[in-house]
Amino acid sequence: MARYGRIFAALDGGDTQEAVIRRTFSIAHDNDAEVLLGHVIDSALFETGGVRREQIANANREAIEKALELQLTRARNDEHVASVDIQVRVGRIGETLVNDLIKPFDPDLVICGVRGLSSVKYAFVGSVSTHLIRHCDCDVLVVRPEAIEEIPYHEYEEAAAAAATKK
Repeated sequence: MARYGRIFAALDGGDTQEAVIRRTFSIAHDNDAEVLLGHVIDSALFETGGVRREQIANANREAIEKALELQLTRARNDEHVASVDIQVRVGRIGETLVNDLIKPFDPDLVICGVRGLSSVKYAFVGSVSTHLIRHCDCDVLVVRPEAIEEIPYHEYEEAAAAAATKK
């Protein structure tokens, strides 16, 4: 069985993000792996506005940290998860994910969610998961949210309590 020492998870802020996070941390736990969570903000939204990309990336990183606070606390206190980091970039989504986040991290596994685009939208914009499958030099796992079991909330509370006692 393959061992995954470095896992990259592509976050999209959508419906599948929770499932991607759960699957990522479960696999990381089983493999004592390092985890890099990455998110790309589509630069097409800011092409004409003169908006500072670094400010946008930092603000989004903080929002992700806050939204995933319980999951991050649990993973960071898991002795079987070597490390957890989050990076956010602004750019063309597929290219930026692969060239700026995934390749420099050199993961053994990339995890992303399925978005379920309509065939018309897929024909015009493609799919991030398809792009990753075609351009990554490692295994790519595409997660369906309905395949992930709920984690009991008390497990998050226990992780938060453990983190508080370490301070």
